[in-house]
Amino acid sequence: MSNANFIDFIKINCKSGNGGSGSSHFRREKFVPLGGPDGGDGGKGGDIILKGNSQLWTLLHLRYTKHLIAENGGNGSASKKHGRDGKDIIINVPLGTVAKSVDDNNIILEIIKEGEEKILLKGGQGGLGNFHFKSSTNQAPKYSQPGKKGIEQWVSLELKVLADVGLVGFPNAGKSTLLSSLSEAKPKIGDYPFTTLKPNLGVVSYKDEKSFIMADIPGIIEGASEGKGLGFRFLRHIERNSILLFLISITSNIKEEYKLLVKELKKYNKELLEKDIIIGISKSDLKTKEEIEKINLNLKYETIFISSVTEYNLNNLRSLIWRKLNN
Repeated sequence: MSNANFIDFIKINCKSGNGGSGSSHFRREKFVPLGGPDGGDGGKGGDIILKGNSQLWTLLHLRYTKHLIAENGGNGSASKKHGRDGKDIIINVPLGTVAKSVDDNNIILEIIKEGEEKILLKGGQGGLGNFHFKSSTNQAPKYSQPGKKGIEQWVSLELKVLADVGLVGFPNAGKSTLLSSLSEAKPKIGDYPFTTLKPNLGVVSYKDEKSFIMADIPGIIEGASEGKGLGFRFLRHIERNSILLFLISITSNIKEEYKLLVKELKKYNKELLEKDIIIGISKSDLKTKEEIEKINLNLKYETIFISSVTEYNLNNLRSLIWRKLNN
């Protein structure tokens, strides 16, 4: 999928349907001149509904959708006939989609399961017909209820990638290379910053036909928590990962990069640091075994030296991830 085709944020003006009006009708037949009220109820306005679809990985199909307007409910009529309910609008979205109010940025709902349906905006209730207002003191009520208005609101849809493991690191840490080595995914790889501009997902095989999902997320930079670089777009996608795999090149200042990664995640959402975290020291083929043994990191999280090129320790990395996923 090209970068232009990966859409993870859109805004749509949505309006649920108005409820139909109740009827103020009186029964009139040849031999029943004063038959009394028989006005029916108005129909309910259509809802706007989000539905989870595991076959979708992006919001691309909604890219040019600027307005969604559900159908209004029909008005009630004579003989206590109920107005027709307005048709709902059902929007298929990828798993991990979050709907927010543009006005206050509050979360309205989240879709995380296949086939899950949740009402984004509820349609207006239909009004009651005059039949309901007949009483001993008012045998001929002329009053009926109007239908309730639907809700009009600007809504943002944000995609947060669902994966078991999220790769976190600076540009050029080797995240895309690792994903391509562990799975059948073929992300773009290059020796320059921000080769990855969108999350790439890969299925990593384990023993006995077991597997887990790994996501290669765009590289973090200092200030990402404040929106610099790919900023929020990057950080949003690691919120739903069960495990975070920090990838740090062995050629860098490992402790400094580790501190910066922790700092940016903490500033964005400190709860991210409560996840299971593994420190992967990548490109370890560039050092000898003796040089690696002399490196004393003493970091808070479990650390493993790996090489995607020579596949050094990749099986041990798989086992470590699987063990943490199943604890």
